[in-house]
Amino acid sequence: MHLHIVSFNVPYPADYGGVIDVFYRIKTLYEAGVKVHLHCYTYGRAVALELERYCVEVNYYKRETTLKHALQRRPYIVDSRCSNELLERLMDDNYPILLEGIHCCWLLEQLRQKRTPFADEQKHRIIMVRAHNVEHEYYQRLAAVEKRFLRRCYLKNDARKLQRYEPILQEADAVLAVTEADAEHFRQLGCKQVLLMPSSHHHNTLQCKIGKGDYALYQADLSVAENIAAVKFLITHVFAKTPYRFVIAGRNPGKALYQMASKYERVTLVANPTDEYMDRMIADAQVNIMVTQQPTGLKLKLLHALYCGRHCLVNQHMVAGTKLGPLCSIADDADHLIEQLKKLMTTDFTEQDISKRRQILANSYSNENNARKLIDLVTHLTHN
Repeated sequence: MHLHIVSFNVPYPADYGGVIDVFYRIKTLYEAGVKVHLHCYTYGRAVALELERYCVEVNYYKRETTLKHALQRRPYIVDSRCSNELLERLMDDNYPILLEGIHCCWLLEQLRQKRTPFADEQKHRIIMVRAHNVEHEYYQRLAAVEKRFLRRCYLKNDARKLQRYEPILQEADAVLAVTEADAEHFRQLGCKQVLLMPSSHHHNTLQCKIGKGDYALYQADLSVAENIAAVKFLITHVFAKTPYRFVIAGRNPGKALYQMASKYERVTLVANPTDEYMDRMIADAQVNIMVTQQPTGLKLKLLHALYCGRHCLVNQHMVAGTKLGPLCSIADDADHLIEQLKKLMTTDFTEQDISKRRQILANSYSNENNARKLIDLVTHLTHN
């Protein structure tokens, strides 16, 4: 089987949510024998030779990030990824196409309008879209926590554009949703076929430690407004009111976070840890605490913590539309977070806890199962 995958960014290194999903999907499809033809839009990331290990070809296209693309009717994340070079390359054959995100759906517009040299061989080109989020809802919530005026205006404006543009997904043969809640949204939108396919990730087996750790950990990209707000909430309303050690770790924290953390002796801020060090912190923590105001999408850092950490304490938005709720302790306000934290900090993590995780994660969040779903879908679409 040959498959074109069009990625919104270069999916290596696999160091944040969306590209983690793309990279490990490519890797698992390669291991299943699929011949992947990868196309990447580039901005801020270099050519990645590692991708050539898993793809029969890797092509790069510059994303045009000038202001004019923000002034068009299409959403900026779409209009800045219009590439005639990529379109022409996709028209050279009739292999199925997977577009990673609504970001790449200009190609869906164009390919549904154009007659290719293969039109007589097969009347319909198979085009699927991986929906990493309900994108306009994601932008609306980003805008709600954004402090910078111009950035907030941009997010609100593009949220409206994305909502208007979203019906383009009806032109896809299938939409691959990350959570059941997202899948239901796309069914209501009228998409032809919606398949639930949780995010791919870099774990194939559980590596959790039994016993106890002596600190709680919050980890995220600390340059993102939503995560900054979460850290401030946790420090002020949870960490400051309990006697435990807390570690906050992630990319590019600003001066304000350093200043806030420095006020508390028990709070440690770790900036830009290596992947190995982050994995060790997640594994050694007694509690991995995660809160979000975004109920859309699947939070890959939660999957990461479930595969290699001990107790997970989350709010309801972290597990919305997933099957991960039974594996976590859930609390939605400061008082309940403190209550659950006190309980978990004194509770051993056991073999029984690991067994429960293994059963749920193996059934619903296996990379191999996801790859098989995608292969079966392409086979079904090809013969119908």
